[in-house]
Amino acid sequence: MAETERQLTEEEIRKLEEEFDPEARFRTVTRPVALLCGALLFLLSAYHFYTAGFGIPRATTHRGMHMGVSLFLIFLSFAAFARNRHNTGGFALLGIPVIDWLFALTGAVAAFYVPWIYDQLAFRVGNPLQIDIIMGTLLLVALLESVRRSMGWPLPVIALIFVAYAYFGRSMPGILVHPGADWPNIINHLYLTSQGIYGTALGVIATYVFHFVLFGVMAQRIGLGQLFIDLATALTGRFSGGPAKVSVVSSAMLGTISGSSIANAVTTGALTIPAMVKIGFQRHFAAAVEAASSTGGQITPPVMGAVAFLMVEYLGIPLRTILIAAIVPAFMHFFGVLVQVHLEAKRLGIRGLTKEELPNAVKVLREGWLSVLPLILLVWMLMSGRTPFLSAFWAITACMVVYLIQRVMASGLIDGAKETAVGIVEGFIAGARQSLSVTVAAALVGVVIGIVTLTGVGFKIAFMVTSVAQDWAGGTYGFLGFLPFELFSIETLTLLFTLIMTAVVCVLMGCGVPTTANYIIMVAVAAPVLGMLNVEPLVAHFFVFYFGVLADVTPPVALAAYAAAGIAGANGFKAGNTAFRLSMGKALVPFVFVFSPSLLIVTQGFTLPDFLLAFTGAVLGIVALSVAITNWMIGPLHWLERVLLPIAALMMIAPELVSTLIGAAILGAVALRQTLAGRAAPPAAA
Repeated sequence: MAETERQLTEEEIRKLEEEFDPEARFRTVTRPVALLCGALLFLLSAYHFYTAGFGIPRATTHRGMHMGVSLFLIFLSFAAFARNRHNTGGFALLGIPVIDWLFALTGAVAAFYVPWIYDQLAFRVGNPLQIDIIMGTLLLVALLESVRRSMGWPLPVIALIFVAYAYFGRSMPGILVHPGADWPNIINHLYLTSQGIYGTALGVIATYVFHFVLFGVMAQRIGLGQLFIDLATALTGRFSGGPAKVSVVSSAMLGTISGSSIANAVTTGALTIPAMVKIGFQRHFAAAVEAASSTGGQITPPVMGAVAFLMVEYLGIPLRTILIAAIVPAFMHFFGVLVQVHLEAKRLGIRGLTKEELPNAVKVLREGWLSVLPLILLVWMLMSGRTPFLSAFWAITACMVVYLIQRVMASGLIDGAKETAVGIVEGFIAGARQSLSVTVAAALVGVVIGIVTLTGVGFKIAFMVTSVAQDWAGGTYGFLGFLPFELFSIETLTLLFTLIMTAVVCVLMGCGVPTTANYIIMVAVAAPVLGMLNVEPLVAHFFVFYFGVLADVTPPVALAAYAAAGIAGANGFKAGNTAFRLSMGKALVPFVFVFSPSLLIVTQGFTLPDFLLAFTGAVLGIVALSVAITNWMIGPLHWLERVLLPIAALMMIAPELVSTLIGAAILGAVALRQTLAGRAAPPAAA
């Protein structure tokens, strides 16, 4: 971008989202189709808003209705190929290719079919009719094509591999062999039972996630996102590297209402990235700060994308338990980014914003306090034990009331009421549109989960992984045998190697697969691995989730980093590598809470001493690693200090008192040496 010092317009932000986020690449449609899609999107949101407050119908009916409407809209909203989204080509009806109308109608009919025959399912499961097999096959094809259009190839390819595994089970090698299943049995399991397409993943999207997506859209409409940015600027902008710290804090705040890394990156990045470049940060570093901060939105309570609600279903525990567990790890992520930003600013001597460039915090709160009330209401209701969908219902209602008050105060009673009605309709349409891709992805992930339960492959993979980890642990234990004391037990080494392999797979799976889909798949495949090693289920779920999120800043498919690089005019790959470096806190902390579950607060056997030891060790470990990576503390580091500090970091994140004390002693010695040497950072704001 030629002129990074200026802020981007809304149109430029929209184009950036389309460029880097496949889910935002909607096709250009004719007015009749736009009116049809708009009406259906509004009705979909209105239906969910009503059911959230007044009761959700039978699960299969609710899920089928949600999926059927979403499938119909997907094929009207997304072209077969992104390059054709601005032209029809071929035979078209109302500007939409005829084949897309056929896909839309077929997918909707196949999705509605199961709720329609629901009362007969008790007699059909296990003995499907020919029409059941045909409808199930059509729905599977429609889901594969809809996800390919809206999210790309990775997830459909994974689903096809799993289906092929189920069908060709007799030909599989070694431990992976199984009796196999014919096509009617596969469709019966995936289509007519609650173990496949109509399973938990789709249910969570239709029952919980949709409402929170809608809340996020309505909260943005009443100005909550802008309030967060202004407040973060007022509170942190004056310090060294001010705009970078604003990026971290504002992304953390925005993450409370948005679970999208890319949307977060372009929303806050449009303001913070030009400011970072202007005061002296390199372009790729500015993009990396925004990307690393924005990915934290998916791990920040209370929304956390869709994963918090999936955990509720999978683990059978209250949502507030999950939200409490997420607080400390989320803090660690943003703390790690903030420390590296501060050190980089000190190293380069980058100033903060001047008083004239800063908004007044009191004025910001006085003018925007009304926007915060719906979020406060949402958090209060969730923490008091209300159901997530009822909490979302009242939070959305509060957003509409606040919006009405704002419009009436700005334009008068009549005009304000009209503007409110238009704004609510637009918000409902935008909220439903944002849910389309995640709905079909969740339904297709149900195919993967269905194959796992049909074939039992999850436990086979768990056995293979733990066997390899045990072999590596035995070799490492023997290698360390020269030590006069036992540094690690075989059990600890086995768990460590299992965690490393699981983390690598999660990151690789996340390259091109949405975070929610990645989490669901890894829970089915990787969580049993950790379960075999007696890792608590909540801890195992958090571990695979955190490393799945890390893929958003891990090249070669670091979408959040590429979007931020597009704003900064930087090299996307370089920005991704730097964002991964800035996210090292997120990469280290999951290992901490596996070995010391007390860090999640709500785990079994929680004790305050264990929590304080793990928390202190993690904080000091992140500081030590950040200093080593940045090559700056009070001044530049000696080469020996750069070698010792990563070792100290690893020792401090190991939740044992002796190792933590040794690591802290190393960190303290480095700090003392630098202080005594009298080195000072270049002149910068405090």
